[in-house]
Amino acid sequence: MGDAGAGAARYRRILLFAARAFVQIWWFELVLPRLGLASVADRTRDRRMLGLARRFRDLAVNLGGLMIKVGQFLSSRLDVLPPEITSELEGLQDEVPPVAFERIQVLAETELGVPLERAYSWFDEVPVAAASLGQAHRARLAEPAASDTGLSHVVVKVQRPGIDEIVAIDLAALRRVAGWLRRVRVVADRVDAPALVEEFAQTSLEEIDYLHEASSAERFAQCFAGDTRVAAPAVVWERTTRRVLTLEDVTAIKINDKAALRDAGIDPAEVADAFAEVMFDQVFTHSFVHADPHPGNIFVTPVGPSAGAGGQGREWRLTFVDFGMMAEVPGELRDGLRTLVIAVASRDSRGLVRAAQQIGVLLPAARTAELEQAMTALFARFGGMGFNQLRDVDPHEYQQFAEEFGDMVRTLPFQLPEKLLLLIRAVSLTSGMCSALDPEFNVWDAVEPYATRLLRDQSGSIMQDLGQQAMTNAATVWRLPGRIDDIITRIDQGTVTFDTSRLERKLDRLVRIGRKVLSAVLFAALLVGGALLLAPLPVLGTVLMVASVVPLLHAVFGGSGGRN
Repeated sequence: MGDAGAGAARYRRILLFAARAFVQIWWFELVLPRLGLASVADRTRDRRMLGLARRFRDLAVNLGGLMIKVGQFLSSRLDVLPPEITSELEGLQDEVPPVAFERIQVLAETELGVPLERAYSWFDEVPVAAASLGQAHRARLAEPAASDTGLSHVVVKVQRPGIDEIVAIDLAALRRVAGWLRRVRVVADRVDAPALVEEFAQTSLEEIDYLHEASSAERFAQCFAGDTRVAAPAVVWERTTRRVLTLEDVTAIKINDKAALRDAGIDPAEVADAFAEVMFDQVFTHSFVHADPHPGNIFVTPVGPSAGAGGQGREWRLTFVDFGMMAEVPGELRDGLRTLVIAVASRDSRGLVRAAQQIGVLLPAARTAELEQAMTALFARFGGMGFNQLRDVDPHEYQQFAEEFGDMVRTLPFQLPEKLLLLIRAVSLTSGMCSALDPEFNVWDAVEPYATRLLRDQSGSIMQDLGQQAMTNAATVWRLPGRIDDIITRIDQGTVTFDTSRLERKLDRLVRIGRKVLSAVLFAALLVGGALLLAPLPVLGTVLMVASVVPLLHAVFGGSGGRN
């Protein structure tokens, strides 16, 4: 009865906070402007938003559970939330007071079916990390598991007792809040709140299933098998259940510890470049992305002795841990993101708008001419600048740009599609990490080489498609004379008893038209292929564009003679 009462109180507390926040926002943002008091709402907006974020942070820290996860997701939602909220929630860490070791021991022994002293030769009672859903302890494997796996030092993740019930209560409350949001038109037009909550629910339920996390760890390791840049811990399946996970201890230098990196002879700027490249590979090559790449989940592991004066030039690799939050990238979303990367790298405003529509962020019915104009101006003013350079830009220039295009952007039918929630979080954390490692980090420098490779791959696909289409058309055209001759032969043999002169002339004209069509298709294929390859492969691109003149001349001037 006590647990049921505590659960009901938790549920009511979450709903009460949400209801108060909705009433406050409704009063200041909707009612006051209609009463001619918009200036009052404008003057108090920053203070109100900051107060709301602080109250939610206090609620999350006090309740724990999924509320901390919600705060972490909100901190990465720069697209729909004011900066006052996101900046305040950035400091919300997934750190809560640890559970007493006695309770952890009972749960672990129940799950493993043996006492801890039989499963592990040593088990540290003090957790190395305590989070809202579980906590981790260092340990050493006991025989014969140590001999079978070849591992000794491990990290054991144990779920917080009772977390299943807490997650169920929190999800029920979030679903209720999402139902409220669905009735608010300004929100419903831009985001499907119930769908987002269901996506968040699926992620949360997977995160408390350590068997799922173990499988994800092995899949991630397989994705980068043979890649010396990336490593992942081995899973000790003999000591793993749904609530207990035993992994190889791969603790090394935290990726954000710049002092330790330099002491080890590792350049933090090189780490930033490699980290961005590896995250790009996860999205576009493997379609399986670590969605929680915060500093506690990524280590820089030195490999071999340092080289050079002052220890510079040491080899190293990125070691990822904690695979409870992974993002799958469906094919259609990956294609849209490819288009987006290529458009950003080439400063193509029209391509950027097309990518937004392909991904689903911008509805297809949106009027895009003004948005293309705004993106062109954005690229012209700020394109190619790194984050440190953007900080040096005159604030009045930002203000001028916002005044020119702010109202237009706000009226566009943007929405947040499914499957983007975790990916946006991963991108946000990656960008912040790279900028912290290297103040001179320029995201354009990271995007352009990758975009060039994507463009080369895409060019190959286009050329292949055009080639296949050209061959199909050629086969059709070159089969026509044989069919025509067959008809004429039948006529000569008397099996067809009508005048064929007009038919012959029409068929002869059809053959000439078909061959011109073939020449036109070949011309288009060579010209488009050459144009696409001109930047990455200039010699081949030029050759293809010059060669396209031959089928062009035939299409325009060839085939003027008739059939004799």
